[in-house]
Amino acid sequence: MEACCCNLEVDVNGEETFMVDKAVITQYSNKFARLFGKCGGATGKLKVIFHDFPGGAEGFELMLKFCYNNGIADISPSNLFLARCAAEYMEMKEPVADISNLLELTEKSLHEINYWTWSDVLIVLKQCQNLLVLDCSEMVEKCLDTIVGRLVLASEASPCPSTSSTDSSWIRFSCDSKSTESVKTSFTRLTWWFEDLLFFSPLLVAMLVKSMLTRKMDHVLISKFLLYYQKAKFSTSTTEEKSKIIEMVIDMHYDMDLSCVPCKTLFGILRVTLGLNISKCSRNRLETMIGSQLDQATLDNLLVPSPYGISYLYDVNLVLRFLKAFLRRGNGPVTPIRMKKVASLIDLYTAEIAPDPCLKISKFLALATALPDSARDSYDEIYQAMDMYLEVHAQLSKEERVKICCVLNYEKLSPQACLHLSQNKKFPSKSAVQALISQQSKLKNLLHVTPSTSSYNDSPCSSNGSAQKVKKDKTSEQVVLYAGNFDLSTDNEKLKAHLQGMQWRVMELEKFCRKMQVQMAKITKSKASGNSYAKSLPKLCS
Repeated sequence: MEACCCNLEVDVNGEETFMVDKAVITQYSNKFARLFGKCGGATGKLKVIFHDFPGGAEGFELMLKFCYNNGIADISPSNLFLARCAAEYMEMKEPVADISNLLELTEKSLHEINYWTWSDVLIVLKQCQNLLVLDCSEMVEKCLDTIVGRLVLASEASPCPSTSSTDSSWIRFSCDSKSTESVKTSFTRLTWWFEDLLFFSPLLVAMLVKSMLTRKMDHVLISKFLLYYQKAKFSTSTTEEKSKIIEMVIDMHYDMDLSCVPCKTLFGILRVTLGLNISKCSRNRLETMIGSQLDQATLDNLLVPSPYGISYLYDVNLVLRFLKAFLRRGNGPVTPIRMKKVASLIDLYTAEIAPDPCLKISKFLALATALPDSARDSYDEIYQAMDMYLEVHAQLSKEERVKICCVLNYEKLSPQACLHLSQNKKFPSKSAVQALISQQSKLKNLLHVTPSTSSYNDSPCSSNGSAQKVKKDKTSEQVVLYAGNFDLSTDNEKLKAHLQGMQWRVMELEKFCRKMQVQMAKITKSKASGNSYAKSLPKLCS
């Protein structure tokens, strides 16, 4: 090559100034060839200023070495990404002359990625991340695919990721020693790579996880990595950085199979977000995921403090949004069993927050009416919550108390709850009457299950072996109510005594039914063995 003359001054990002030969650089760079072609026959020294050269002075110097060495460069994982970015920036894809192409050299080196060590791949990714070109680099995708491919093989075939690597992160989990292998736990063998990837930015982690999901990696393991990453990074992150990290963790979980993500994990993420200002989209996604698994939650999970500026103690609006998500989507079909579990949980939650003096009646009613009537077999828990709420909110008007009581299904109240309600002065008188009517109706239904139409019922199931006679007193089955003129305060003791009498009769009938069930079980067993006990069959069952 002819003697060089330094006729071009290049300022690279304000870091360093290089004096170079314009002719040497131009024959390799289409960018410079086009730039100086516009200058015509300009003489004297020229100056070019770069403000965004990838890799800064280090990247430009690497490109210069290639140009001044007749198109020869020593490309390795440690400088591969710098060389590639410089080549793309200087437009070295189609050289002016028939000479070597820096971009082609980087491509050739990248094709050998399968022979790189684990550390080599991480070095390239670290350079990619430092140059902030993660979202558009083919090289990043290839490196991530290589990492995921090795992790898939490691999890499926062997606890050892590779036998070709000699760096420390692989030595720690070497397969050469059987004694070492015997000490390792299954968890350690699966999570050896967690620590190595902590330098990843949230954006790079998101790209990695998407690749893992595409390759069908275990979602439980991916979730564990995300939580490990979040916990490790939080110790040194600013509040803004924490928000970005937790948003990424939420968004990645949202793309997973929720059956692999425990409800406890999601509530743990929720607790972390309480002091952070995360995006509305990520928050909605988290609440949707929790709502879809609400039947797996516990009361402690739901007791989330109210956000700043809200007067009541717990975040009732959050729980209502969980309920909405559960009813809208659910983690699979909302079966009756799942619905009943959620109803039981919400009843416990309603009773827990009822004593809050700042809890508005609208919020209390929203919780009590959020689920359909079919979700509850018993309204006793709701009644207890109402009792506590009315106790604390004594200032409520009669209309408001009636509105609360309208939630109750008196047919699904136990006799004990009805008896308590009949004496509860915090409830409107009409509620006590409805409870008594309901119990009277249920007692009639119980009495009508006996098939005998006579006034007596013969039972072979008495304790002394003789038949017991249960007389049906029609007058005791009825409570006469006179068209709205019912005075609960005057007749309360009579009603109480009457209800207690009905309760006693219900208990006797329940005992009788249990004895019949025992007899039926014996008969079924005897039939299976070939014996016949037709003569001992109770009349009620014949």
